[in-house]
Amino acid sequence: MEKLIITAAMVGAEVTRQENPNLPLTPEEIAQAAEEAWKAGASIIHLHVRDEQGKATQSAAVFREAADRISRRCDVIIQVSTGGGVGMTAEERIQSLTLNPEMATLTTGTVNFGDGVFYNPPKDIEVFARAMKERGVKPEIEVFDVGMIGGALALVKKGLVQPPLHYDFVMGVPGGIPGTPRDLLHLVESLPAGSTWSVAGIGRAELPLGVMAIIMGGHVRVGFEDNVYYSKGVLAESNAQLVARIVRLARELGREVATPNEARAILGMPPR
Repeated sequence: MEKLIITAAMVGAEVTRQENPNLPLTPEEIAQAAEEAWKAGASIIHLHVRDEQGKATQSAAVFREAADRISRRCDVIIQVSTGGGVGMTAEERIQSLTLNPEMATLTTGTVNFGDGVFYNPPKDIEVFARAMKERGVKPEIEVFDVGMIGGALALVKKGLVQPPLHYDFVMGVPGGIPGTPRDLLHLVESLPAGSTWSVAGIGRAELPLGVMAIIMGGHVRVGFEDNVYYSKGVLAESNAQLVARIVRLARELGREVATPNEARAILGMPPR
């Protein structure tokens, strides 16, 4: 198997300090958490940022400050979110691409998201995909349901994304595909040949789906965006603690963990 790529999704757009007081919010706190996650074994940082009130923002200036602080500390792949928060406009969400990051998320369909709707009409998806292509940004196809795999293949036909594609399965969001082993198998079996994939299990689905990905040759995303607990009723102390557990389990199962440059090679990206 390829070495395991671990992504740390440290902040998200929805989680609050009331849910976990260890949530990093400021650019400096995010950079420190990224360095800790990198030292623990993460090779990708999935980046959301917050404003001075701690609310989700897609401000290019805040993204740039956080990304610059991370890059000064470590050589992780910075993967910016173009999802932002539910209810943000496409114009707001696309601001993160002005950084010309190495990677960015590209969600290829609309999904109910808790009490809201994560709205991604085809015209907006194509705008995001075209902007990534023009800027040389590696897209991570973010999948909340199986139909989004086909949505990505439609972009391939239009020449807006280039295979082989890398997918991230976000599983267990209320309104999206459930976070079950059966559904993960269905998603993996639905992929085009040559694809790479990772899984982000939401809440209690994070750990069992992560272990399945290790065994199946996929990759793993963990972090406070997806899950604030270490075990039932016990809050995680840090994003790095969640990363370190996946590293330990991978090694117990005989799978080595990728460095950032090894992750770049696996994903077909140039070395830093």
